[in-house]
Amino acid sequence: MAEQKSVKVREQTNSPPTAGDALTEILKFELLPQPKVVPLVDGLWLSQLQSHSNFKRFETSSVVAEVVLSSVLINGLVFIGSTNHYSSIQLIDGDGTFNDAGLDKFTKAVNLGECGLSYAVVSIMGPQSSGKSTLLNHLFGTKFREMDAFRGRSQTTKGIWMAKCAGIEPCTLVMDLEGTDGRERGEDDTTFEKQSALFALAVSDIVIINMWCHDIGREQAANKPLLKTVFQTPLEALEPVLREDIQKIWDSVPKPQAHKETPLSKFFNVEVTALSSYEEKEELFKEQVDCLRQRFFHSIAPGGLAGDRQSVVPASGFSFSAQQMWKIIKENKDLDLPTHKVMVATVRCEEIANEKFAHLTENKEWCHLAEAVEYGPVSGFGKTLSSIIKTCLSEYDSEAIYFDEGVRSAKRQLLEANVLQLIHPAYQLMLSHLRSKDLDIFKKTFNKAVSDGKSFSLAAHDCSRSVMSKFNEGCADVAIEQANWDTSKVRDKLQRDIDAHIALVRAAKLSELTAFYEDKLNKALSEPVKALLEAGSSDTWPAIRKLLDREIESAVSGLSNALIGFEMDEKNMEKMLTSLKNHAISVVEGKAREEAGRVLIHMKERFSTLFSHDADSIPRVWTGKEDIRAITKAARSESLKLLSVLAAVRLDDKPDSIEKSLSLALVDSAKSGVSNRSITSSDTLATSTWEEEANKRTNNWLPPPWAILALVVLGFNEFMTLLRNPLYLGVIFVAFLLLKALWVQLNISSAFQNGILPGVLSLSTRFLPTVMNLLKKLAEEGQMPSSNPQRNPADSISTVNSSVASSKSGVEHSTPLRQGNVDMYLAS
Repeated sequence: MAEQKSVKVREQTNSPPTAGDALTEILKFELLPQPKVVPLVDGLWLSQLQSHSNFKRFETSSVVAEVVLSSVLINGLVFIGSTNHYSSIQLIDGDGTFNDAGLDKFTKAVNLGECGLSYAVVSIMGPQSSGKSTLLNHLFGTKFREMDAFRGRSQTTKGIWMAKCAGIEPCTLVMDLEGTDGRERGEDDTTFEKQSALFALAVSDIVIINMWCHDIGREQAANKPLLKTVFQTPLEALEPVLREDIQKIWDSVPKPQAHKETPLSKFFNVEVTALSSYEEKEELFKEQVDCLRQRFFHSIAPGGLAGDRQSVVPASGFSFSAQQMWKIIKENKDLDLPTHKVMVATVRCEEIANEKFAHLTENKEWCHLAEAVEYGPVSGFGKTLSSIIKTCLSEYDSEAIYFDEGVRSAKRQLLEANVLQLIHPAYQLMLSHLRSKDLDIFKKTFNKAVSDGKSFSLAAHDCSRSVMSKFNEGCADVAIEQANWDTSKVRDKLQRDIDAHIALVRAAKLSELTAFYEDKLNKALSEPVKALLEAGSSDTWPAIRKLLDREIESAVSGLSNALIGFEMDEKNMEKMLTSLKNHAISVVEGKAREEAGRVLIHMKERFSTLFSHDADSIPRVWTGKEDIRAITKAARSESLKLLSVLAAVRLDDKPDSIEKSLSLALVDSAKSGVSNRSITSSDTLATSTWEEEANKRTNNWLPPPWAILALVVLGFNEFMTLLRNPLYLGVIFVAFLLLKALWVQLNISSAFQNGILPGVLSLSTRFLPTVMNLLKKLAEEGQMPSSNPQRNPADSISTVNSSVASSKSGVEHSTPLRQGNVDMYLAS
């Protein structure tokens, strides 16, 4: 609905004629499609807006009309006053300078900022010396300066003056504009007239247009009519003429397409009121003014002169609105009053928002809360902060309530966003404290539950659920009413931390279980397997397999029962059990390899034990009647059996021929004689072949004759030196014996068969023990009584190079068995 105005026209008689009939241009101002500047009859220029605009309030010369506007288009600032001083101020001086400081003081003095929307602005336009100030003084009880007719009809009001009406509710402000068509400004200087008219139209709710009744129906107001005729013309005759002229003006105004058929009544409510001449009938004039005055009481009530309040500027913004409007008019900018209203609301609401935001940042309660949250969680954080924000927004709402709703809401949202942005770091820090605190609680309760023997999966589930529930309660306490922040990211982070800790503890517990059962297998298998391997019987590996199966079954059963509480999937559980089985097998294999590394020591010990002890483990007493060959053969067979046991790992129940092969290669070689030398010569366990041994025993040890002759000739001097000093011969002989003993003991020829470096390393490790052993043997031989010519066979066996003579063949054979760098000779 288009807004509606009421126009009251007062007829005055006995008044001088004035220029122009500007009412025509008032209505042309209403709905012209394009903005343009149109000259008025009396020289007043007005800007015309594209569509409906509230620039419908301005002055003509002859008729006093009240144009009641339905809305005010400018928002403004809030001012607070405390005094009741109502004296007028010059709002704009004659040069067009706006009195900013004076208006601020005036609005404070009349407490305009407290009025909200309960105020009205009335302005009056008219020609110079037409009685505008006099009418306002009598109508509103103001004290504007009036013209003194005895001093001439000159300009009295310069610029625009403002005062507050006395005794009228609501608060009503009156603006007295400088008269138009005055000789002081001249007929060419109409700029201020146009500017003041536009200003009054922009800021006023009610505009009184002062028109003399004899100007009604004229196109030019330059001549004076017959006053007598005018005085005698009744109001009933003048009003139809005025309304007819207004309708013609309305019909001639180019309108937008949407308002081509819109009647005048949609935009204006025109009323005409006639007042007697103040100069001719003062008492009657005052009575009529008193009646008119009653119309201004409760003017903003529905149905009143200014009853439409939907576009009213709040009283606190009036000063700013007036300043901005005058600035725009002075700069001759294109006017867009609705946008200007939004602009005023934007500026003022933004100022209020900034002020409230600044107060919040300095709020002691907020500062204390922000400082406390730096060190840990704060109880009641969300409620406290919500209360602070609510107070801040409520203060904004109370101060900006009268401004444009759209702008007010937008600035409120911006203020709320700024406030939330300010507190968001503290909110995030609070959530971080809650997450860390709840994670620590989970770790303590979960570790305690697991330590107390509770099922791992059950403890993890219960503790996790309890802590997450506690965290949700903490988030609810931290939540801020004005913010809809999502805590899912922090919640997910806490859940991931809990899951990571559960996985870490699970891995540690599984590692402990695995280590426990592996250690149990080590203890259960190591010593028994070692004893069985050292025994070296035909039942060794079956016994080991039986032991291994029993211990594996026990360990797997225990581990399976322990893993039930971890809720592991079948694949991972099977993997762990298989790993445990492999560990048990590796223990047996490792122990077998360890004992195999010492096989020659074990074989020598067994050979020595069986050779020097009888079947009842009693040391033999050698009387010379024993069958040494049989004893040796039996001892050697048992040693080879031990070798066959340690030669391979037999964890499966498959038969093998290792013992048979060793027996054929070593034991039966003595029976084959010379015809089977090709077999024994290829024996890989022998240090040297039989052909090498035979070659050693031949007499072809002397050098060639030429070498002997060379030695005699070249060594004659050395030979003579030895003859002259026999001590050298003794030293050389002893050194020769020692070197020969070391050669035999260290088996130097066989040590270098695998290369120089391995031979050197082998000799370096055996040299010192061998020397010590030789010295020990020499010492023992020296202490042995000379009356005992027969040596114990056992001692002969234990010597470094022992042999048993064969009475049958008369040839001494030796079969060396080598493992690594250890050699042992078994006499045959």
